[in-house]
Amino acid sequence: MTKDWEDRMAAAWATFDDYPEERAADFRAVIDALVAELPDDSPVGPFEQACAWDSTGRSDKAVPLYREALARGLDGYRGRRAKIQLSSSLRNVGQPEEGVKLLTPELDAPSDELDDAVRATLALCLSSLGRDREGLSLVLGALAPHLPRYQRSMANYARALVNPAD
Repeated sequence: MTKDWEDRMAAAWATFDDYPEERAADFRAVIDALVAELPDDSPVGPFEQACAWDSTGRSDKAVPLYREALARGLDGYRGRRAKIQLSSSLRNVGQPEEGVKLLTPELDAPSDELDDAVRATLALCLSSLGRDREGLSLVLGALAPHLPRYQRSMANYARALVNPAD
């Protein structure tokens, strides 16, 4: 991958909203054409294709591609995105427990701008499993630092939802 390729991929994604639902296949074709430029064993290719399928409402098609990207060694920022998006897609196809297993270790990963997305997606997976208190705890914990006031109170409430003795 070159900077030029990355720039063209970013430009393609910047046009996503220009494709109405009935032209979803056209958008995926744009992504496929860029992916075709990558080496056959690149983990980035299936990741970008998974994103395209996912973004056009086809979680079922995205799941195996996210898995392939991760199996090929996708890591770093894209790897974390793949785990978040795969977990969301798994939830959408009725496998939220697998999403929980995939994202739970991400709570202890080095912090980055995706932390809140990890917590939000994990909360949705937990809710789909009837574990709403745990999900709400994650969401409140993620929200608390962004509040202009009450950060400590909200963080304490978040902990109390799952550890009432605290």
